[in-house]
Amino acid sequence: MSETMKLVLNVWRQPDATTKGDFERFEIPDVSPDMSFLEMLDVLNERLTQKGQETIAFDHDCREGICGTCGIVINGVPHGPQKLTTTCQLHMRKFKDGDELWLEPWRSTAFPVIKDLVVDRSSFDRIIQAGGFISVGAGSAPDANAIPIGKEVAEQAMDAAACIGCGACVAACPNASAMLFTAAKVGHLGLLPQGQPERYERVQKMVATMDNENFGACTNHAECEASCPKGISIDFIAMMNRDLLKGAVQHPIELD
Repeated sequence: MSETMKLVLNVWRQPDATTKGDFERFEIPDVSPDMSFLEMLDVLNERLTQKGQETIAFDHDCREGICGTCGIVINGVPHGPQKLTTTCQLHMRKFKDGDELWLEPWRSTAFPVIKDLVVDRSSFDRIIQAGGFISVGAGSAPDANAIPIGKEVAEQAMDAAACIGCGACVAACPNASAMLFTAAKVGHLGLLPQGQPERYERVQKMVATMDNENFGACTNHAECEASCPKGISIDFIAMMNRDLLKGAVQHPIELD
């Protein structure tokens, strides 16, 4: 049986976006190294419930690292210290007995706090709604090789499509920029034949919506790439900027 650890958690508590928040300290004397980070929070919440105290609000859903729902800044790092790992897949064996952890929500004007560690990421949904789709009639499912696509292009498109929309890139960026998220969504459609009819309209609409949502500008810190649990490259930002410039010059559209 694994030995347990004692941890100290300093958790950000905030009832809503308009109320001032602060850290609350909790001591957990018996954390199993085999627990996931969210399981550890579940245990803490069970104990708070038993004491009649307010539980900690945090986002979670699939707990398999694919839905993008979870998101906590742990000791200043979105999703915690393990690379290419979401909060739900982070295990407590990554920490040591006696560690003191500071848990915060994603920090961004575009991600207002709902409660405690939960933020409103619907701004991402609005960026997708602005153009993250194709409107051509696809019909029934075609044969896998009906449309020839080079292996390198297909792999690059799949790399972009791996984005789960968690928002770690925004939380890590000093400017709270959403460029990596938007570039990934623009990129995976712009690389494939199905995405070509609306390629330049799409990028202009999505970038304009991103700007309207009060995300910051990209200044090439590359913290977004470093914190992305799916390892998405900032090369996609360069690709998006090229398409945006070409679209503005050769295929301009009217923007609201």
